[in-house]
Amino acid sequence: MPPFSKILVANRGEIAVRVFRTLRELGIGTVAVYSEPDRGSLHVATADDAYLLGPGPATESYLRGDRIVDVALRAGAEAVHPGYGFLAENADFARAVEDAGLVWIGPPPDAIEAMGSKIAARARMLAAGVPIVPGGTDPAGSVEDVLRVAEEIGFPVAIKASSGGGGKGLKIAESPDDVERAFDSARREGAAYFADSTVYVERYLDDPRHVEVQILADAHGNVIHLGERDCTIQRRHQKLVEETPSPAVGEALRERIGRIAVDAGRAVGYRSAGTVEGLLASDGSYYFLEMNTRLQVEHTITEAVTGLDLVREQVLIAAGERLSVAQGEVTLRGHAIECRINAEDVARGFLPAPGRITSYREPSGIGVRVDSGFTSGDVISDHYDPLIAKLIVHDVDRERARRRMLRALGELVIAGPATLIGFHRALLSSPCFVNGETCRDLVESEELAERAREATEQQPNALPHKRTRLPAEADGGIPTGRERVLSVELDGRLHQVRLRDPEPLWTESARRHAERSKHRTGAATDAVVSPMQGTVLQVDVAEGDEVEVGSVICVVEAMKMENPIAAHRAGFVSGLSVSAGEQVASGQLICVLAPQPGSLP
Repeated sequence: MPPFSKILVANRGEIAVRVFRTLRELGIGTVAVYSEPDRGSLHVATADDAYLLGPGPATESYLRGDRIVDVALRAGAEAVHPGYGFLAENADFARAVEDAGLVWIGPPPDAIEAMGSKIAARARMLAAGVPIVPGGTDPAGSVEDVLRVAEEIGFPVAIKASSGGGGKGLKIAESPDDVERAFDSARREGAAYFADSTVYVERYLDDPRHVEVQILADAHGNVIHLGERDCTIQRRHQKLVEETPSPAVGEALRERIGRIAVDAGRAVGYRSAGTVEGLLASDGSYYFLEMNTRLQVEHTITEAVTGLDLVREQVLIAAGERLSVAQGEVTLRGHAIECRINAEDVARGFLPAPGRITSYREPSGIGVRVDSGFTSGDVISDHYDPLIAKLIVHDVDRERARRRMLRALGELVIAGPATLIGFHRALLSSPCFVNGETCRDLVESEELAERAREATEQQPNALPHKRTRLPAEADGGIPTGRERVLSVELDGRLHQVRLRDPEPLWTESARRHAERSKHRTGAATDAVVSPMQGTVLQVDVAEGDEVEVGSVICVVEAMKMENPIAAHRAGFVSGLSVSAGEQVASGQLICVLAPQPGSLP
């Protein structure tokens, strides 16, 4: 008999689809929840039942715990699986689920609270003798508090949301001049993502490895670890590539950090799947960073090398069963790599790239897995995280896994919005990745951006025959042109010829917008425009202000990421046309940088 008859998954996208698949294997009924923009999404179609939560903004839908609990009761669900993100690490939501008579498929609320507050977790680990990154163990309530801690530990410092995770609510201050902006931004993201603006300060380590340990714990006192994952390759402190085992971890270190992770879980009475994250410094020192009291995006690579289904383990643990394996039975076989395929434009500094997917095809073959929540025709919304899919490969060793990933990336087709496919092909072909290095100086470099662009243009089978690239945004954004791929047979050999229209494809609204911008700016090089569609969070200048190269004009939020829009030249702000709270389109004029006060160029 299945442990539950029906389970609601309080999430969306690829993680909801992934959880539904395991529930089906267990013979458990599935319930999806969705926002208005997600009505036609894959996770809705995959579930047995689906219920509307509310409008697109997460605060009105996926973060409405009261509505989710109500839906679970109406749908006849017996348990709730939170996935990751949204309410997955919200102790109050976990309690609300249990108070409603439902089973929470996750750790006890007290454990979530103990580790969900990064400040409390640091203090607890310090008391237990676990090494932590140098920094404060109290909240930083003001810029002055940040400066006080920074004076003790030195710059650069990381200002982090206490309830944060996944790179959200983490800002770096390189000097005292950066503190106010980083402090305000971290607090804003903490409030927006986790309904908690509390932040703290710790030392920002120079080029460490991000090494985390997966643990499993049941209600019978059994706690085990499943080895480590190396998540060092990141941009904006968000993970891009993960692998296991880590190229920098041997058996002795694996045993040591595994023991730290198990001790951390026991210290808070943990139950379910969880991840203890740490930083491995260049001198071999290992510091506790935080504990994520939920399933991780990158849990897939641990599944590949252990053969365990972590969602299945979560469900059975929640049903009161013992772990299916003991520590001595855990065997790590081969090497696994995961690439996150985000809707982001590397050539434009990893800017979010929402839009409609016009063609979609997944790779297949031995050792290849794709976790995705989208298919052809779906729209990548600017309301949510830009993750489209996760590409996972497994092979007998790291080099074979790397080559398998390159093959799979070459077969993956996602046309429409810009994606990271070309970026991953360029990165995995680079000497630093081949050698198992951190690749810190390469990931966000212009060199890799150029190689990513070339890899995208050379993508095998990247576009179906006779397909025309459509504009990514049909609501006033300015698309970049059209491209077709035609087949030509010459001397018995088939060739693919790319035909690119040199003229941009204009929508009428885009044409009018461009004419207005031209009239107002006089010269395009003097205009500051929004590189993406989004919401203006703050404006840092006023009409007539003098700015230098790199001065922040405003901050635009798109797909849950804050993007500072900086001055590309020195000048005086003229024609400032945005204010905080306004929506802006891609290419929309923000201001003009005039050569002298009160003038247009």
